[in-house]
Amino acid sequence: MQNKSWKPWAMMAPSLSAVFLLLVIPVCFIVVYSFWLRAPTGADIPAFQFGNYAKFFEDFFYPSILIRTIRVALETVALCLVMGYIPAYFFYRSETRHKSLLLLLIMLPFWISFIIRTLSWINILGETGLINHLLLKFGILNEPLSLLYNEGAVLLGLIQYLLPFMILNVYVSLEGIDKSLLEAARSLGCTEWQAFREVTLPLSLPGVSAGCLLVFVLTAGTYLPPMILGGPGNDMIANLIFKRVIGTLDWPFGSAISVLLLALLGVIVFTYNRYLGINQVFKSLSS
Repeated sequence: MQNKSWKPWAMMAPSLSAVFLLLVIPVCFIVVYSFWLRAPTGADIPAFQFGNYAKFFEDFFYPSILIRTIRVALETVALCLVMGYIPAYFFYRSETRHKSLLLLLIMLPFWISFIIRTLSWINILGETGLINHLLLKFGILNEPLSLLYNEGAVLLGLIQYLLPFMILNVYVSLEGIDKSLLEAARSLGCTEWQAFREVTLPLSLPGVSAGCLLVFVLTAGTYLPPMILGGPGNDMIANLIFKRVIGTLDWPFGSAISVLLLALLGVIVFTYNRYLGINQVFKSLSS
């Protein structure tokens, strides 16, 4: 029996080793770096102190970026939920034999580089982009609109990246609902709207919450849309980390900001798993 108990661990050893080498060890390095000192000469001095964390909270400039990140993430979650639930519900209720093709179209953006998809918005929203070109051509405007380098453009870039995740999460949850429950509700006199409100919507909430969690976490950690589509005042926390680590080579302070972001997202994921369970997220990703 003792020999058999080692077999699952032996089978999991390659994946566990990859997680340990590619995730655990780098995160440990980041945590250690966050306590180091940054010398005036630019050198990093090994130490154990909390000056980098104190520096983050001493100047409101840094917490304000974190607050903006949370706000943008919540806005992205709300917009993706509203825009994602409708097509997911349509796929669930659809009886067409082409449902698999429709789901394939939802995943089609993943076949194109995220950078290319983000850069394409410049050709759509720019002063010489598609929207301004059509508005000027038809005489609706006399001068181009400023549609780029603001928070609205950042939200568009985030939505086109994260909307498929929300749709798939909600669809997986809806697909698990027994349609005979809807028939039973209608046989008891419920209208379509009442059946949706009393049966479908409550049973789909696990997928909704999983999609919201996934979109929030991915939004909080992304930096490409704010960097490409946002203006000087639209930086998010990932952009701040990038500038500190790559721009100024301030690894200790950049590492401290990374640990703070990791701790915040860890608390959010732990809270979600504590009250709702995280299995729905993995179920949707593996579908």
